[in-house]
Amino acid sequence: MNTIKAYIALTKPRVIELLLVATIPAMLQADRGENNIVLILLTLIGGWMGAAAANTFNMVADSDIDQKMGRTRARPLVRHTVSNRDATIFAWTLTVVSFFWLWLLCGSLLAAVFVMFTIWFYIVVYTKYLKRRTHMNIVWGGAAGCMPVVVGWAVITDNTPDASLWGWWQALVLWLIIFFWTPPHTWALAMKYRDDYERAGVPMLPVVRTPVEVTRQILWYSWITVGVSLLLVPAASWIYLIGAVVSGAVFLAMATQLHQGVRKGEKVKPLKLFILSNNYLAVLFVALSADAILGWDTFGQMLGWSSAAFS
Repeated sequence: MNTIKAYIALTKPRVIELLLVATIPAMLQADRGENNIVLILLTLIGGWMGAAAANTFNMVADSDIDQKMGRTRARPLVRHTVSNRDATIFAWTLTVVSFFWLWLLCGSLLAAVFVMFTIWFYIVVYTKYLKRRTHMNIVWGGAAGCMPVVVGWAVITDNTPDASLWGWWQALVLWLIIFFWTPPHTWALAMKYRDDYERAGVPMLPVVRTPVEVTRQILWYSWITVGVSLLLVPAASWIYLIGAVVSGAVFLAMATQLHQGVRKGEKVKPLKLFILSNNYLAVLFVALSADAILGWDTFGQMLGWSSAAFS
């Protein structure tokens, strides 16, 4: 039982939850008004395996610095519950099965290729290069975490005969939402564990910049995130609009409060923003999912714009 728990821990279940939550609204929006539950479940399983493979490879590559950080010392490879060799075999197995699952069972070679690219980018570009060399690591490396939305979108379009290429702009917007959301989300956590990252030699932004500069950039990226989320309004109805505006306002208020607190020299709790950022993304995507399921006329349709791009 302990061995099974160790292998599950290698996959970083909490991180995967967020990735899967991003896949569902993308698939529902790509096939607005139609709910192919079986296809969504199959895609979630294939996506889970791909994400689990990437996270396991990541733990193998980071096993040396995980030993130096307090919050990661309980990980399986640090405690030698699983060997690096066995973890690598496990990761490769998940990688191969994920590829063929998405290609053959979900009917999307494009989605399978996207997952392979994601694993490569996360491990080679982010983990082995960016993470240990630049404070911009999470900005560019976070691109891997955005891929579930395009994987889900690809599965739907490859299984929808009359799917239009025009709709892909929505997948791009969803990708950008997560891309710009990732830095403030991660930097808030890094502020809490700054000493851990410094001890491990990882140049996260809170390690190499002042707290005021860190929270200023958190605030900038938060504004960009909320602004980008509104780009999707023409392809949605009132449900998404209300969800995006309300959750975005709360998110910006918390980011502003954190920045002002640091500027005034007050004792702040960046972990509160980290938790709230999760809630922000969840509310945003739940609103989009509900909007897509109900399939009400979008603002683009109300304005008479191209139905291929705004339906």
